[in-house]
Amino acid sequence: MNVDDNALKIKHLYSRAGFGISYSELQNLSKKPYEKVVKELFKEARKDDDISLIGETETRNQMLMQAGLYKKKSQLTEEEKQLRKDIIRQQNSKSRELNISFLEKMINTKAPLREKMTLFWHGHFACRSRVPLYAQQLNNIQRNEGLGNFKTLLMTVSKSPAMLAYLNNQQNRKGHPNENFARELMELFTIGRGNYTEKDIKESARSFTGWMYDKGGAFVFRDKSHDEGEKVFFGKTGHFDGEDIIDAILANPKTAEFVSRKVYKFYVNDTPNEAHVKELADHFYHTKYDITELMKKIFLADWFQSSENVGNKIKSPAEFIVGLSRQFYVTYNRPQVLLQLQSSLGQYLFNPPNVAGWPGGQSWIDSSSLMLRMRIPSLVLDDGLIDFSGKADPEDEALIALGKTAKPKLAKSYINASANWTEFLKTLPANISPVKLASFLLQPSVSNNLRAMISNNKSLKSTVVEVTSTPEYQLC
Repeated sequence: MNVDDNALKIKHLYSRAGFGISYSELQNLSKKPYEKVVKELFKEARKDDDISLIGETETRNQMLMQAGLYKKKSQLTEEEKQLRKDIIRQQNSKSRELNISFLEKMINTKAPLREKMTLFWHGHFACRSRVPLYAQQLNNIQRNEGLGNFKTLLMTVSKSPAMLAYLNNQQNRKGHPNENFARELMELFTIGRGNYTEKDIKESARSFTGWMYDKGGAFVFRDKSHDEGEKVFFGKTGHFDGEDIIDAILANPKTAEFVSRKVYKFYVNDTPNEAHVKELADHFYHTKYDITELMKKIFLADWFQSSENVGNKIKSPAEFIVGLSRQFYVTYNRPQVLLQLQSSLGQYLFNPPNVAGWPGGQSWIDSSSLMLRMRIPSLVLDDGLIDFSGKADPEDEALIALGKTAKPKLAKSYINASANWTEFLKTLPANISPVKLASFLLQPSVSNNLRAMISNNKSLKSTVVEVTSTPEYQLC
């Protein structure tokens, strides 16, 4: 394979396994065999890099104070009402910082595959938590286990305080089973609709009774709350607990197929090729749910590089913001603008629309969001003024629920960002043509209209702004 063909394969690999690649890095890597480049991606991803923004002591103290404030509003003194609002404001502030920290980690990471996998699991195990420490813990679980074994990842997520609280398993007790966690575990996280019955959900919920967390946020199995009675699950009878249920779900090959299809849609194509999904599912199942083996199977498959799978996926808002920021070494002097961008584009991290996560695909784009996306590159690269349409910050929901009237948001805001053009231009050959630069920046082929528009450009900067402001730049 010649260097140019290898470069195209590697560029596609990095657009899916990461968030894009610099021109100079692409030139260096294209001299290596493609298989070796894939191997190096996984090697870098094995290094730990937790988010450690939120400390446990402060969180524990806040929760202890909150525990004393769970009375009817009429029973609280004015000081207690104010203290409750202050704690929520502090939690909201930390939630915003955590959001920005995750986004900045994706922007700055030297292990893009690890962060891209974290982003995938962030949507797969969609969860909201009003306790920032719990949200951080769940994000780190997805980061640390995201390329390991799916059973380990699933078990650890299922025992996390964020997920137990979000899906109400803290209220799941003997004699009063709560089916929420049991239902979503099967419908959204593992085996998918059509592969279980309502009876399976009820029996599964009974099995998960007693799975809770203590005041410190640590998982505890409360045997007095657990239903020790006989259950019938997937046609088998036994005194099952939660781990037995997870083992039974994983023993069914349909689970490998369901997860493989979701991974395929995220990394390959929104329209699954069922033969390819079956190939992946068989491999995933027979490697005992080894996520790294699944991902290697995808990236090394001939069909991964097929024309129908290149430049065909709409970037999620996170992929779009991260890719643009990495490509042009963007510094956000007011990082809060990253929250506004996410909210306006429809993917506010740590705040999915529901437990099913963000729909993805075509849902990322409508007429207004496409126009906003096409304006953002020039505004970010030139520090422009942008209209965020006054959307409410999702983190303010708790305060609004307490009866506080939400203040109108400023409709316009300066991006207040700076691209490091010197650093970006250093990565390019001195004599690169506008059309060749466009070919590098885009995953789809350069259209004749764009070619005609930029071919006589004298400035590479103006070429960059024009190219990144096209609909084609929204594809990876």
